[in-house]
Amino acid sequence: MRNILLDTHIFLWMQFEPSKLSPQLTELLYFQEVRWHLSQISILEIQIKHQTGKLQLPSPPDHCLPDLIKKSNIVFHPLSNEAIFMLSKLPFIHRDPFDRLLIATALVEGWEIASVDQMFEQYPVRIVH
Repeated sequence: MRNILLDTHIFLWMQFEPSKLSPQLTELLYFQEVRWHLSQISILEIQIKHQTGKLQLPSPPDHCLPDLIKKSNIVFHPLSNEAIFMLSKLPFIHRDPFDRLLIATALVEGWEIASVDQMFEQYPVRIVH
């Protein structure tokens, strides 16, 4: 089984703008051997961006996200202490705390991460574009 953690923007594109996904990611959506994961970190990021007006959603996050996750067959992954402690082992390249926690989670779990953020390439994580 191939496990891939979704960066927040990839999750949002999967739900609302699938045409923005790369051909590789679009193809992987149809593979039963891929298990997609969404971190609690992304839920927090979406909530904050929605609340501050930086992200528009069809309804408030607490209304739409649980249904979207369930309908997408995405595995929800709570934030772990191991990922938090992994932050101290990461080089301080990326200043975005959400992205750093997502990278740490992928490293702790041994997962790939789906992202188009080029800064991720400077970390020792496997990236799917």
